[in-house]
Amino acid sequence: MRSIMSLCALLLGATLSAQADDAVFELRPDEERPYLGSYLSVLSTNVDTLDPDLVLGSVGFNVLEDAVPNLGLSANTHFVKFSFVNWTSTDELVLTIGHADIDNVEVYRIVGGTTTTLIGRSGLRVPPALRHQQGKEHSFALWAVPNTRHDLLIKLQSTKQLQLPIRVQPLSELARSRSTRNIFLGGYIGIMLVMVLYNLFIFLSMRDKSYLLYVLYIVAVALTQLAFTGIAPAYLWHGATWFAPKATVLLTIATAILASEFIIDFIRTAEHSPRIQKGLRLFYIPLGICVLMDLTGMELMAYKATQVIAGVFASYMIVSVLKIWRSGSRQAGYFLAAWSVFLVGTVLFVMKDMGLLPYTDLTIYTMPVGSAVEGVLLSFGLADRINILRRDKERSQAESLRISLENERIIREQNVILDQKVKERTFELEQSNRDLKRTQSQLVDAEKMASLGQLTAGIAHEINNPINFITSNLPPLRRNLTDVVDLLREYRTLDPPVDPHVLLAIAKRDEELGIEESITELDAILDSIHEGADRTAEIVRGLRNFSRLDEDDLKVADINEGLRSTLTVLGPQIRDQIQLELRLGDIPQVECYPGKVNQVFMNIITNALQAATERAKGPMPAVTVSSSVRNGMVQVTISDNGPGIPEENLTRIFEPFFTTKDVGQGTGLGLSIAYSIIEKHHGSIHVESTVGVGTSFVISIPVQHEGSEQKRA
Repeated sequence: MRSIMSLCALLLGATLSAQADDAVFELRPDEERPYLGSYLSVLSTNVDTLDPDLVLGSVGFNVLEDAVPNLGLSANTHFVKFSFVNWTSTDELVLTIGHADIDNVEVYRIVGGTTTTLIGRSGLRVPPALRHQQGKEHSFALWAVPNTRHDLLIKLQSTKQLQLPIRVQPLSELARSRSTRNIFLGGYIGIMLVMVLYNLFIFLSMRDKSYLLYVLYIVAVALTQLAFTGIAPAYLWHGATWFAPKATVLLTIATAILASEFIIDFIRTAEHSPRIQKGLRLFYIPLGICVLMDLTGMELMAYKATQVIAGVFASYMIVSVLKIWRSGSRQAGYFLAAWSVFLVGTVLFVMKDMGLLPYTDLTIYTMPVGSAVEGVLLSFGLADRINILRRDKERSQAESLRISLENERIIREQNVILDQKVKERTFELEQSNRDLKRTQSQLVDAEKMASLGQLTAGIAHEINNPINFITSNLPPLRRNLTDVVDLLREYRTLDPPVDPHVLLAIAKRDEELGIEESITELDAILDSIHEGADRTAEIVRGLRNFSRLDEDDLKVADINEGLRSTLTVLGPQIRDQIQLELRLGDIPQVECYPGKVNQVFMNIITNALQAATERAKGPMPAVTVSSSVRNGMVQVTISDNGPGIPEENLTRIFEPFFTTKDVGQGTGLGLSIAYSIIEKHHGSIHVESTVGVGTSFVISIPVQHEGSEQKRA
């Protein structure tokens, strides 16, 4: 429906207007190739799907007058037609459109004045597979027969400022003009690349953020200029049909933001004027909105808004830098000069787009030239900053040297006093160390005495039981033996022949004394005395094994035997009170200090027994002692089902004097001494505890003592 309405409007225009005479361009050999703007006629419509054949019959084409027409900013579709006569001897002609920011270009040959044939297609939004052009830019091979008139129709669509620098020229001349342009752009790229690499090297050497921001800014500027000249969309993002139409807007915004960040860091706006710094960053909000508009399809509006905001931003920036320069900032002066040159090039470029300046090679490349000069001047400014930093460093070094010499003099004067104080302090520390060692020895002795007292109480109780066996059996033994002896004496006084009455009296006395029962009781008494003697010997043997008088010597000992002797000594605390489970594995003998290792077992098992009896409710108190071999080390695990150790105390249980027991019930040295003993054996003690479940101590001791290995080596 929309197409029909537009077509009706075109036909209506045909009835109201007279068709203008078409000017024909004559392409002659050895003549300068002008832009064909004055030979063009243009028709603009808001119908982007209009058939080119329908357009040919319209008289709504307006004849253009400028050599390079400026069609302005519009979302309309533009149809441009013109005619030329090829008076050269070659049919290899090329149509070129020097404006890069065109979304879609379609070139048609007009046949018979009424129909069109597609010659080629190009544009930022056209996929590479659908493009038919001479090279990667907007150039189309015409294959025009010499001495013949040719009519062309061009369909154009763009959401940017649209200019028509159109030329028709032989293919050989196009190659020469491109070569000249490429030399210029190659020099531009070389200058910018040198600036980037040089300052990137300085950044990697100095780690100064200004150089990194400069590198990013110059890269953004170079990409923006290459996008405007058509090099970037033709060679860098040739197939990116989504990004290519948006590149100039997005890169312009990125350049503005990076320029702002470079200024903030380079000329230290936070020191000179925080308000200026805040003002610069406020522009990020509208620039960000422009990015969102461009990404969401409002490209024409985004382009217009970006131009306005970029102009205001550039003006604010140059006024701000001028103000800081007047306050005495050398860096601001360099940036002011560089930015001014870039702005001049940009203004000339914009004036060319607006038709205020002619479209020439000079006005085409004013912005790249300005950006190259800007990059060089900014690099000079960064180099000058290095000189300033070097001078500041030299002054700082001189001042540091003066301060160092002054400090050296003060130190020499203080050394005498310090030496005296050090000697005094050393004497005090040595005295304190001796006192500390004496106190430590006393505390260790106190801990040993506490263990000895506990040991003595247990041994006294254990030995008392078998001794009672002996003492309680001595009176009946003495009585029975007396009766037997008396009876034997009576038998011995008899002389044969014996009076039967006498024998009867002695037999009666034998029956009264119960000699037979006494003899039977003697066996039981002797067995009881033997059992008591054996138990006494066992206790004495366990005590001897536990104490190990050779505890200061490195010996090969049976850890299982040490555990048994320790449990024998602690028997009174276990019997009828605690369920003891002994799981002793088949382990090798260990090279150790047996007496000290037994002291470790005594301390930890005693703590386990006390912890198990603290449980008020629940199962019967239980302690498990086991031994095994793991990874070349003998492991002894002592577990209890007591209340457990709170997590906040687990990291402190091996600290000297740390105890949770009441005053008078513990010194807090037991586990500390055990830890130091195991550490002396190059072993370890690991604790696992869960509140309300119980605690396990895992003691690991190497089978071979490292000290003995070093002695053998």
